[in-house]
Amino acid sequence: MKKLLFTVLFLPLFSFGQTALRTDIDQSATQIESKVIEWRRDFHKYPELGNQEVRTAKIVADHLRSLGMEVTEGVAVTGVVGVLKGGKPGPMVGLRADMDALPVTERNDLPFKSVNTAVYNGQETGVMHACGHDTHVAILMGVAEVLAGMKDQLSGSVKFIFQPAEEGVYDVDMAGAELMVKEGVMEDVDAIFGLHIWSQIEAGKIGYRSGPFMAAVDNFKITVKGTQAHGAAPWSSVDPIVTSSQIVMGLQTILSRNVNITAAPAVVTVGAIKGGIRNNIIPEEVDMIGTIRTFGDEQQELVHRRIREVATHISESAGATADVRIGIGYPATINPPDLTSRVLISLEAAAGKENIIAMDPITGAEDFSFFQREKPGFFFFLGGMKPGGDPVTTPSHHTPDFFIDESGLIIGVKSLSYLVVDYLEMKK
Repeated sequence: MKKLLFTVLFLPLFSFGQTALRTDIDQSATQIESKVIEWRRDFHKYPELGNQEVRTAKIVADHLRSLGMEVTEGVAVTGVVGVLKGGKPGPMVGLRADMDALPVTERNDLPFKSVNTAVYNGQETGVMHACGHDTHVAILMGVAEVLAGMKDQLSGSVKFIFQPAEEGVYDVDMAGAELMVKEGVMEDVDAIFGLHIWSQIEAGKIGYRSGPFMAAVDNFKITVKGTQAHGAAPWSSVDPIVTSSQIVMGLQTILSRNVNITAAPAVVTVGAIKGGIRNNIIPEEVDMIGTIRTFGDEQQELVHRRIREVATHISESAGATADVRIGIGYPATINPPDLTSRVLISLEAAAGKENIIAMDPITGAEDFSFFQREKPGFFFFLGGMKPGGDPVTTPSHHTPDFFIDESGLIIGVKSLSYLVVDYLEMKK
């Protein structure tokens, strides 16, 4: 009875503390909304590829220093980390924004259309924030300004993590988040939050998922070796083309017969096959490459094992051999159910309960998962589609026509700010 009475008495105080800080956040977010949009447009006009975010990083670092933070530059090549110390003791909450753009030439007719070009994998290309990382940087800069204005009321500290190379770098194996973890960014962090703008959700809305949210991404290369022969005498060959076609079909049985798709989906896609040079020569060798998407370590292990078995055994049955190589990419992005249930109230307060959408798993990948492997972390989607737009016809991420409605950026500022103050209050 005493325990119940304590809980009943405690909850109003806890809620009151949240409400007071949320009011301050709302006022500050409204005041800096135009500044956040201005930052976003500047980053959009001058985008930079992974591990080349020099201009972006300098703007971020200068802003964090102007707010009185301890700032470290050059983290994981071009990353920036700022620490805001609250006025009261408590845990450290991490907030992450990725800074890199993509080798895409923009087609949008905007006054802040990208003007940058670069050389990527030996080719001249336009550079574009075709995945919305410009909005992530601007939003987190806004959150930094909002929380710095109330730092004396914070029961803990906030680490602002501006990460390079989320999209990966073609000649570097390690993603930006993984390298940041290896350099110790997460060692003093108790929990971490991050968002991603999403062009298929209306601005003003938020999408989330408890548990497995975004897939692990791996790649594979299979080299099938047979015996070359004249195309007119196939009986003289061990045909790697026919064998490879059987492997492609065999790989699909992994999903239809081995993976428990009632628990989580999986994807095995062959993206390219190369073999042969003439119409009347059966080649000696065929290469195929593809991508793997899984949710969770056990499923990942199963799919990897079956790819090797299917390719090897089909090749052996034809008298050929198969060399199977699997490259490990990003782990699955998984929101811990207990943390998700606790922070959902913060998102509902920021955007309105009617604007919170529970989503299906996404087979795209995110290197935010490396942070989640170290400490509890929650990742969510922020709507960026024009209100009333059609998600089917709206240009998707990584395309030249990708477009973001800026009216929802203030919800991003409020959401991350609410998550911080509510989490710190919860841990008092």
